[in-house]
Amino acid sequence: MNSQHQSDLPHESRDPRDMTSPAASSHPEPDASTVRRAVAASAIGNATEWFDYGVYAVSVVYITQNFFPGEAGTLLALSTFALSFLVRPLGGLFWGPLGDRLGRKKILALTIILMAGATFCIGILPTHATIGFVAPVLLVLLRVIQGFSTGGEYGGAATFMAEYAPDKKRGFLGSFLEFGTLGGFALGSLIVLMGEVTLGNDAMMEWGWRIPFLLAGPLGLIGLYLRSKLADSPVFLELEEAGHSEESAGMALKELVTTYWKPMLIMAGLVVSVNVVNYTLLSYMPTYLEGQTEMSSQTVLTIMFIAQFAMMLVIPFAGKLSDKLGRKPMWYFSLIGLIVMSIPMYMLMANGFWWALLGFAVLGLLYIPQLACISATFPAMFPTQVRYAGFAITYNVSTAIFGGTAPLVNEALIEATGNPLIPAFYMMGACVIGLIAAKFMKETVGASLRGTEIPETGKMPVVARR
Repeated sequence: MNSQHQSDLPHESRDPRDMTSPAASSHPEPDASTVRRAVAASAIGNATEWFDYGVYAVSVVYITQNFFPGEAGTLLALSTFALSFLVRPLGGLFWGPLGDRLGRKKILALTIILMAGATFCIGILPTHATIGFVAPVLLVLLRVIQGFSTGGEYGGAATFMAEYAPDKKRGFLGSFLEFGTLGGFALGSLIVLMGEVTLGNDAMMEWGWRIPFLLAGPLGLIGLYLRSKLADSPVFLELEEAGHSEESAGMALKELVTTYWKPMLIMAGLVVSVNVVNYTLLSYMPTYLEGQTEMSSQTVLTIMFIAQFAMMLVIPFAGKLSDKLGRKPMWYFSLIGLIVMSIPMYMLMANGFWWALLGFAVLGLLYIPQLACISATFPAMFPTQVRYAGFAITYNVSTAIFGGTAPLVNEALIEATGNPLIPAFYMMGACVIGLIAAKFMKETVGASLRGTEIPETGKMPVVARR
């Protein structure tokens, strides 16, 4: 930016990776131990976030019975799930610019407290049978708080991790954020499954459903502790020391919208594919299998846990592969694979346990290449001074419209049409949008995230006077 001033400012037109430069030397590359702790802090916080969504998704039958009794109970429970996503853009608008102004660490501490606290409070809510309509009102309020805090949590965690990771290992290390995502989903499925096996359906319906939500409290405290032991990312600290961080949240938002609208649009298209597939496969699948194949709850939970655990094992390898092949080939493979295989796999899942497990596993493994690349792809689409805001706002707006509503839309369309292949069609349409966006995406494998220019492979961003 303002490249005409660079010849007059040789000390600021430095190669940001030249460790002899003043800013770079004061914030050298973190050692391997610090990077591992940053990865762990980000991943555990992210696991806490998605643990809630995973628990809610596999507990829809309990939520319906305890908070939304009646014929339309399932749709109301899924609507409450979707509502938290509609609030996420507000969270992104609030937390994102603040993260670019005040730093990633401070905002992530606040969001994880809010998120884990709201999830814990769901576990102690009185039910509809106890206090009537006030119960679902309180549930909706807590889901709104979760959505608002999540609007800053995910984008901040991905940005924090990406800025800590070495350039050549960003795909591999960033994949552990999504390892946390899948870990949260899998842990939610496992705990509910264990509850059903040990306590029985009646006890789970009466009080056992509370246990998974209560566990979010200690999980959040662990994530908060790990984050409190780290300094802010070296990339942000370098920019702040050079005097180029945003002076106000409003200025960050204005610069983002006026200057970086194109990467925002490209990222929004990629997020459509990521999250429609995510919430159709990982959140709506329990409701779908129980309703369309008449499998028992325990059978469905077993399928979910096995498939999610398998995805967890594969995702670090996919992230590492993206560091070698590039991000775009990974996105292309995943998107095209899902377009081709969605209908056959959904047809397969209607034939019983093993076929359902195979179909879910195939779709899950095809989804992994794009999921593994999120934390390396999206932060690299924006320069440091608007990275948190750019990620948080774009991601959450697109997610609110297309991602969080996926379970509700799928259920409503199946009821309206009677076609059990609706989720396959929905995922295919989303992947077509993602494929178009991927064509216009810049390749950023190995690029530095330092500086005030958009990272791109083959270019060295500089910290220039604004």
